[in-house]
Amino acid sequence: MALDDGQAEGRPRRPGSKPAPGLYLVATPIGNLGDITRRAEAVLRQADLIACEDTRVTGKLLTLLGLSGRLTPYHEHNADTAGPALVARIREGAVVALVSDAGTPLVSDPGSRLVRACRAEGLRVTAVPGPSAVLTALQLSGLPADRFLFAGFLPARAAQRRQTARELAGVPATLIFFESPNRLAESLADLAAVLGDREAAVARELTKLHEEVVRGDLVALAERYGAEGPPRGEVVVVVGPPKEPERPAAHEIDARLAAAVEGGASVKDAAALVAAETGHPRREVYARALKLFRGDVS
Repeated sequence: MALDDGQAEGRPRRPGSKPAPGLYLVATPIGNLGDITRRAEAVLRQADLIACEDTRVTGKLLTLLGLSGRLTPYHEHNADTAGPALVARIREGAVVALVSDAGTPLVSDPGSRLVRACRAEGLRVTAVPGPSAVLTALQLSGLPADRFLFAGFLPARAAQRRQTARELAGVPATLIFFESPNRLAESLADLAAVLGDREAAVARELTKLHEEVVRGDLVALAERYGAEGPPRGEVVVVVGPPKEPERPAAHEIDARLAAAVEGGASVKDAAALVAAETGHPRREVYARALKLFRGDVS
């Protein structure tokens, strides 16, 4: 992918020039200050307003970066009132940056409502990509990354956690959760009870000095953190996809086919039944059945 110092629609801008009016979704560091991008720093410097989850957290970040800016809170408790006010400012020509306390906005925060409101009015919305705890944990976990599902925070109550795990049990993808350190051992135990001994990883303090990724199956991880107690720092749990069921050997396939035919099924129906039971491709089972019962091709 070629680099472009212009805007999303391809119009170049002079270095230091103010961005076009609109909503800018700005990713901020999840731990290491060095992960801030040059573009994110420029947008935060030039924004008319920075909407953030906690003005104290974002204020500290700006101080560390040597920046100043007008901060306004935008979070799940005030989104209904703060959102329309932000849209009005953008409509009047303001540059509004939306940040979370750390990482990429819209991940487990109400930012998507603000994006929809701006889109509905035809206002400019663009992203300034950067750090993400979800993707960083997935990278470091060593688990399959070609297909994954981020499921947000696990419910605080055990019954709801197990129900969530049951709903996700059949998803053929790596699962990613945020979790509180204080509930980690209990949550891992609940996941293990529902999902079994899947491979998993617990990532914490990502990009920081004491970054740690502990790998193992869910049962072992639940036992470890149950014994050690809650870890420090923000936690991301990554759980591997369901294991492929073990398919029976050829002689077992033959035995199942024979039993089905002896029970009165046609060769075709027996093949369909055994294919459904074992997960083998139906065409392959039928071909094997024809060889096994050459005199009966019904």
